[in-house]
This record gives sequence, structure tokens and C-alpha cells, in this order.
Amino acid sequence: MALTGLQIYKMLPRTNCKECGQATCLAFAMQLAAGKASLDLCPHVSQEAREALSSASEPPIALVKIGAGEHAVELGNETVLFRHDKRFVHPTAIAVTVSDLLDKEQIARRVEEINGLFFERVGQVEGVNLVAVKQDGDRDRFAAAVRVAREKSALPLMLISEDAGALAGALEIAGDGRPLICGATRANREAVVELARKYDCPLVVRSDNLDDLAGLVDETVKAGHKQLILDTGARSVERVLADQTLVRRLAVNKRFRLFGYPTVAFACSGDAIQDMLDAAVYIGKYAAVVVVDSAERADILPLITWRLNIYTDPQKPIAVEAKVYEVGKPGPDSPVFLTTNFSLTYFCVAGDIEGTRTSAYILPVDTEGTSVLTAWAAGKLAPEKIAEFIEESGIAERVRHRKLIIPGGLAVMSGKLQEATGWEILVGPRESSSINAFLKEHWS
Repeated sequence: MALTGLQIYKMLPRTNCKECGQATCLAFAMQLAAGKASLDLCPHVSQEAREALSSASEPPIALVKIGAGEHAVELGNETVLFRHDKRFVHPTAIAVTVSDLLDKEQIARRVEEINGLFFERVGQVEGVNLVAVKQDGDRDRFAAAVRVAREKSALPLMLISEDAGALAGALEIAGDGRPLICGATRANREAVVELARKYDCPLVVRSDNLDDLAGLVDETVKAGHKQLILDTGARSVERVLADQTLVRRLAVNKRFRLFGYPTVAFACSGDAIQDMLDAAVYIGKYAAVVVVDSAERADILPLITWRLNIYTDPQKPIAVEAKVYEVGKPGPDSPVFLTTNFSLTYFCVAGDIEGTRTSAYILPVDTEGTSVLTAWAAGKLAPEKIAEFIEESGIAERVRHRKLIIPGGLAVMSGKLQEATGWEILVGPRESSSINAFLKEHWS
């Protein structure tokens, strides 16, 4: 049972030192009770109290790690039901399946396809996270498929089999890479949990109903293994959505520890379009791992984009560095565009300039990742700040002219901006899609 804020407060030093970032120890206790703060933030808590409060200070969803090295995946550590309450922490891992019924060459090609499922979005490289080797044949075929996948990909593996013997053979090949074992059921729990403990691998625990799943998790934890991912057994989108929501609510709101682990969902019906729609639902509603069959770039890119949108910190928008950027090969007579460092704004402007086949410079002012009108309304895009950025950027040394193209939404400040910078201000279009027409009319 989770401790209340008042119970936690009684075990804190009650000095109100504010070193934890809260105004009082009571406020800090409330944050701990809600799973929104770490006990490590309190420098004066006693060791006895630390031990007593350890469970209360843990996030409602445990942290689980898959793989090793630079491509290792971290899941869990979530503390809220809704992104706007705080933020979601670890993005959903996308796993793409590889069947062991394929021959060696086909498996190699399939894995290479999966390796290529990476995309650049708003300045970040995003892609799939796991190669899910699925047992559809005998143990030898499964082991052979795991061997090829291990050799051909640096991504962590997910081993999908309920045959303890097949998993034992696969782990002899790939166990040192800490693959995700999928998984343990009521029938094979003892043997599979022993394998997970032996190789220190995260483990999927599956049951066909939530009551039995809770019991199975309890037995697994008591057996000494806590790196768990939950599979409710549901496969229809309606049932998966209901189960995912219930598990998350019980873990976060009720601090029900047996459901305090990341979850996995499968979108593998064979209908690629339906599967991608289902996968999008699962990413939006709490699945820590989503398994799909399709390795088509056109199918995976929308999922990557959707995931990026959901797991962006709403309090910290994605931003690019405030500096001079070049589009094409600009020279001393190339146009200079001003915008903000909000990634979406910057990349829209850059893409539309590229579409004009005109080389140009772009100056994204640091507005803490906010858009043009938002930054202007908040006072983050004042003429004085822009003038200072222009001077520091060194753009004056790269061009002979002194003409600055600003977004149409900033027309109201054009006069003051011209006074502050000494540059001739050209009011550009309100939408970057009209840059081509603007350049044809105003720039030769």
C-alpha cells in the first residue's frame, strides 16, 4: 500500500530547507506520494527514513532496460496518466518481427530492412528499437534465426517463444546482449524465469486475464526477478486499449505494485493498414513496447512521427541551436531569413526555401523553442534581442547587403527592428509555403 503525503512527511527531517526545490517538507512529501519527485532530492533524510520511504519514492512504473551498449532501450519510470500532467519519460519501443520460417538469406535481408528503419524528423534521428525474432518453426530454426539477427543487427533482440528449450538455445547465442524474453506463462514460468535470472534479461509475463496476470507477476517477483514487462494477452484493439488503460490507472493512481511495470502490445493481424492504426492506438495509450510485422518504411514512418509527438516534453519544445544555417550554397548576395528556433518552424522554413532552389541563410533566434507568434506575444522576440543575435551570429560578415526577411506575423515590429539593427527589414509572408512567390517578387 502506498504511503500518504502525511505519512511520508512524518519521516522527513521537517527543516523546510528548500534544497529539494519545494517550499516546505510537506510540499515535498506530497510530491513523493504522487510519484513526481525523488527522495534523492532531500539531502538531510536519515538512512532509516530512506529505507522506509524507498518504495514510496519509486516511480509507479518500474524502470526496465533491454539490450546493452548504445542501442539499449529504457522503458518505464512513468509517473502520470496524461502527458500534460507532467510528461511521459521513455518513448514506446517499436519491435519488428522476423519469422524463423524464412531461410537464412531471407532473414538477413529482413534484418537489414529493419536496420534501415531510421528517419530524420525535426533534426532528430528516430527509428525502430528491437528486432523481434519469432518462433514459428522448431528449436533449431529458432536458434539459427536468432544467430543471424544477432550477427546482422546492433539493435537489441526480442525473443518471442513460449518454449523454454528454444529460449535456452537462443540465449546461449544472444544472452549476453540482454534480449527481451517473451515470454513466461502459467505453464512455463519456473523454467523461463530461471533463464531470465541466469542471463539477467528482461522478461515478458503473459496471461489471458488481469487477475491471473497479477498472480503470475507476484510469483515471478517472489522468485527473484523484477525486470518485467506485462502482456495482458489481449489482441483485439478494444480489449488491448481497455487493459492498457486499467493497468496504467491501477499502477499510477492506486500504486498497485503488481501492475507497476511497462507493458507490451502486439499489432500483428496481417492487415498492414489496420496494424499500423492499432499500433498508433497502443503508442498513445501506454504500451511500452509495440510489436508489428511490417518493415515497410511507409508504414513505420507515421508511427515514428506519432511517437515523437506524444513523447515530446510539453514543457520543453524541441528546438534547434540558435546560429546561422545555410540552405544550399549561399554567398554574399543571398537572402537572410529570420525565424525562431522552434524545430517545426525552422524545418518548415528550411524545407520551403529548399523548394525554391534558392541558396539562403536562416537565423533562428533562441525563443526557448516557441513559434513566431507565441514568442512575440511572450516577449521572447523583441527587436533588441534580435539585434543582439544578429551581431553575435556574424551574418554581417557573410553578406554584402543589409536586408533581413522577417515572418509576416512580425510586421508590427518592422520599424523598431530596423532602428535596432540598422538593417532594411523586408516583411515576408505569414506562411513559409509562400516564400517562393515572395522571392520572385522581392528578391532578384
